[in-house]
Amino acid sequence: MEARILMEQNIVKILDHHEYCAFATVEGNKPKQRYMMLYNRGLSVYLITDRKTHKVAELQANPHVSLLFGYENGCAKGSAEIEGTCTITDERELREYLWKPEFKDKFTGPEDPDYVILKINPVRIVYVSENGEKHEWIE
Repeated sequence: MEARILMEQNIVKILDHHEYCAFATVEGNKPKQRYMMLYNRGLSVYLITDRKTHKVAELQANPHVSLLFGYENGCAKGSAEIEGTCTITDERELREYLWKPEFKDKFTGPEDPDYVILKINPVRIVYVSENGEKHEWIE
């Protein structure tokens, strides 16, 4: 159990050091990627989007996703790939917690109905630590 807790702490450190990720959804039977800002509370991973985007429709049809982050900086702070499922949430407390003033360019505020949060539920995480060691975490 201690090894798992340590592994999860190491994954959180990597998440905390990266602002962006490549986010992949499935459209039809083909993967589709885009860069998105990455937010987290521990191992809980969140992305912000507009309800009217294609990715919301893609996720409603197929909730399986993949995130990749950390390679853009040469792995200096570690890197990871997360496989999981995604739910679209408009939880009030979470919307307020994640709200940033820079979102005002797209949304009127945390209560804007088009402001939604993509909540990633990890089932598998492969990460490379700062020293280059590869590890795998499975739900």
